[in-house]
Amino acid sequence: MTNDSVYAITWHMKDKDRLENPQNVLFADLLKICEKYFGKPRIRGSHHIFKTPWKGDPRINLQKVDKMAKFYQVKDVKKAIEKMEAKKNGE
Repeated sequence: MTNDSVYAITWHMKDKDRLENPQNVLFADLLKICEKYFGKPRIRGSHHIFKTPWKGDPRINLQKVDKMAKFYQVKDVKKAIEKMEAKKNGE
């Protein structure tokens, strides 16, 4: 997935609703959302590292521990998608 196609994706309400409660998100769901917005991850051990179209935070580095995603990782993903949407809309 190229950066141009990443910017073409909109922040879907269904995805946004899934991330509203950061403590109740399955790791598999978070991984699917990240792949949708950021492409395939680079995997190092248990870490799934996604490229973003900017340097620095928010970085997307997911670590699978249980079936649930870590709440701070959900918040980081939400911030990254919101940043991408703001950039896309020229804010």
